[in-house]
Amino acid sequence: MNQLDVLHHEFRAGDGSFLLTLRTEYHWDRVAFTRLEQAMRSVAAEYADRDQIDRWLADGYHYASTFVPAHTQHPDFPRPNPHTYYEACIRRLGDLATWFFSGLPVYQEPHTWEPL
Repeated sequence: MNQLDVLHHEFRAGDGSFLLTLRTEYHWDRVAFTRLEQAMRSVAAEYADRDQIDRWLADGYHYASTFVPAHTQHPDFPRPNPHTYYEACIRRLGDLATWFFSGLPVYQEPHTWEPL
């Protein structure tokens, strides 16, 4: 499965996707988040020089970068990982959305993406 297919599955909240698990089970699946984040990063790089994007991609990047922070800010949302982990993940989603929509990387190259 290529990264665009992975992203389609994630954005459509397919079985086992990060967004579905987060929304329905109130569980932050670190493996699923990594899969989503890496697919978002790959597609943002691939689409950086395009003048037009598919609506499902725009909707997905917008949703991931707005829903995840709003949903996880609730005081009852379980956070077994350090607070700094969630902050870094939410910042990463915002940075990836900015990159995707603007076509310009948020970080100056050469940049090493730290694992989350």
